[in-house]
Amino acid sequence: MTKIHEAAVLIPAPLPSAAWDLTSFLENARAQIQLWGGLVLMLLGAVGLVWGGVLLIRKLIASPQTAGQQSSWGTVALLILCGGALGTGGWQFIETVGSGGQQTIEDLGGGTIIVQTVADGAAVRDDLYGGQARTGSGPT
Repeated sequence: MTKIHEAAVLIPAPLPSAAWDLTSFLENARAQIQLWGGLVLMLLGAVGLVWGGVLLIRKLIASPQTAGQQSSWGTVALLILCGGALGTGGWQFIETVGSGGQQTIEDLGGGTIIVQTVADGAAVRDDLYGGQARTGSGPT
């Protein structure tokens, strides 16, 4: 009869498969950097949120004589808004903002915004002149 420790020796354990090529290394490095970067952004967002709260309280309880030495309301609001967005979103928030900027650049590069503006201008001109083509300069 075979004992348990003898049976364990007879069945070879499969080794985990790992890809040891440059592409896999770079993909794993990108994923790890995104993870770490996202955590750092979330930490900075939490710090900004806390500091915005501190500045808000300091501004609310400050005397009128020291009002000129305080941070502006815009700075306080931006710290709270951006800190909250980064604190909850991290990398995902930055990626979303970046993809929106990329879409705008692609639209500008492709000329779709310019074409849309020209088409809107033609529609406004047609509305102003009752759909009739007009020649000459200035209204009559």
